[in-house]
Amino acid sequence: MADKNGPVLIELDGDPAPTPADAPPVPDDSPAPMPSGQAMQQVVRLAGRRPSRLTRWFWQLLGALAGFGLSLWAWNAINALLARNPVLGYVALGLTVAFLVVCLGIILREWAGIARLRRVDGLRKAAEQALSQGDLAQARRVATQLETLYRARAELEWGRARFAERRDEQFDADGLLGLAEAELLAPLDLAARREIEAAARQVATITAIVPLALADVVTALTANLRMIRRIAEVYGGRAGTLGNWRLARSVMSHLVATGAVAVGDDLIGSIAGGGVLSKISRRFGEGMINGALTARVGLAAIEVCRPLPFRQQNRPSVSAIIKRALAGLFASK
Repeated sequence: MADKNGPVLIELDGDPAPTPADAPPVPDDSPAPMPSGQAMQQVVRLAGRRPSRLTRWFWQLLGALAGFGLSLWAWNAINALLARNPVLGYVALGLTVAFLVVCLGIILREWAGIARLRRVDGLRKAAEQALSQGDLAQARRVATQLETLYRARAELEWGRARFAERRDEQFDADGLLGLAEAELLAPLDLAARREIEAAARQVATITAIVPLALADVVTALTANLRMIRRIAEVYGGRAGTLGNWRLARSVMSHLVATGAVAVGDDLIGSIAGGGVLSKISRRFGEGMINGALTARVGLAAIEVCRPLPFRQQNRPSVSAIIKRALAGLFASK
């Protein structure tokens, strides 16, 4: 007699019921998501974002209010200290004066750095105008200013000598500035490309190795700011902290406006094996893309900081810079 509380078995005629072993395997050949370089995307948005006018007013008024309050507190504190103990009061007064002198020196250095960047930018604009109009007189003025700018650079001594010997042989603006570009800027272009390669390699390595969420963003931001500052120094623009941030913002804004930070097929194809490596390791693929985008930022910085536009010399290739920068990751020890 069947158990009323037991399971009910229903027998079906025909083929036996399928078992879990008969189920098809789960497909595992789905394509891995393509890395997008999130760290560099965030860095470009952060550095290239221009604050609104209301935000600028807020920070300016806050700084003015804080400075006024600090000055009033220091004045009252020093006067009270002078009334109670003149010796300590004069010591505090001397320290305050020394601090203000240091602050003035920092302000003057920042102003000099911004003025030097504007000088290089004005030199490039004058060169572009001379080339577009074929103005030999203006081209000669640009060449003279360029020689003055690099007068103290020991690594350009041989190039300056060759340029001084041959500059009078040029009878058009294109030939004169092309000679200046070949003799004076070619060594600087090589040094700037080396800075880009080092920064791209550092960003790619940190992104691939360090698993922390914000480590790649912080590394990319600091490496790109340092790279932009060094590229500016290579071409003669020694920027301070404020000047370097303004320069970085102009470079990032240019990249955002032109869409050069988008990860396209040309960027992926310029990295040997980028798609295969991203399937092996997601972090490694992100590192490759972040390094490639860092190289793009460096090339944009060259465009901004170079005192002459590319005319006779070949413009640096994005793919060549990326391959040379990331080749060091696989160099055998």
